[in-house]
Amino acid sequence: MLAVLSPGQGSQKPGFLTPWLDLTGTEARLRSWSALAGVDLTHLGTAADADEIKDTARTQPLLVAAALLAAEHLPLHDVTITAGHSVGELGAAALAGVLTADAAITLAGVRGREMAAACALEPTGMAAVLGGDPDEVLAAIAAHGLHAANRNGAGQIVAAGSVDGLDKLAAEPPTKARVIRLQVAGAFHTPYMAPAETALAAVAAGITPAAPQRILLSNLDGTAVEDGQEMVRRLVRQVTAPVRWDLCMRALADLGVTGVIELPPAGTLAGLVKRELKGNGAPEIVTLNTPDDLPAARDLIARHGTPGHQPAPTGGLS
Repeated sequence: MLAVLSPGQGSQKPGFLTPWLDLTGTEARLRSWSALAGVDLTHLGTAADADEIKDTARTQPLLVAAALLAAEHLPLHDVTITAGHSVGELGAAALAGVLTADAAITLAGVRGREMAAACALEPTGMAAVLGGDPDEVLAAIAAHGLHAANRNGAGQIVAAGSVDGLDKLAAEPPTKARVIRLQVAGAFHTPYMAPAETALAAVAAGITPAAPQRILLSNLDGTAVEDGQEMVRRLVRQVTAPVRWDLCMRALADLGVTGVIELPPAGTLAGLVKRELKGNGAPEIVTLNTPDDLPAARDLIARHGTPGHQPAPTGGLS
């Protein structure tokens, strides 16, 4: 059984889309999606520097576009499971047939702009807490008035909230834990993002989703979502809700996944899966970063995919 994963913010690298522009139709697709997202995706994916693509308003639609571009060159009818981390869920929802690609890009553009605007309201941030006892880490996060925004498994919990609270957590780390500040604009996946959730909900109300045509795992609790409207509600709610990637990986193990493809810019989620799903049941992983990786990804699908899936119908903007 095979899963395709769509990465989230922080995985981007300068120039990572450049090799994909050699494939027929890519530039035209990016021009169309740029109009929907309100940013120049071709420039961002090829010529922009690290600081420019770190901007939340630019990063989010860029990541969704990259995942969908690469997925167009894979035989997805044999893929059983899709999942995405944070904004990557929009890409995963499109791959599962819940959203059209255009709707996913549109929502990513709104999500990125509105989350960036929410970050500007007051100084907040995020920090990765590596190691330590998970219960002690969560208690320390709460004690400083912070939120556990991401639980990524493999001994990694991301704290988010006020800059003052993050400074205090770093000064008094939990036993056997390290606190590393993340270079992000604010406290994603916390109540600080409430204005962005409201704005995204208004746009999402104009979407007519379809039922998932393959297993679609949710960041909210790691469960498979079977209703398109419910998935859209979860996509909106996820702006302020914690990302439970640990539960998504547990679901991959419980479902018996034997192969994993991470879409570009790949590496982050593959690393988490590799550290979490170890031993005899560890899945075979392909990180898809350039068109040169497509043969390996197609081979993995041929060996681990489930033949017989029909191409997924898609929902859209009404």
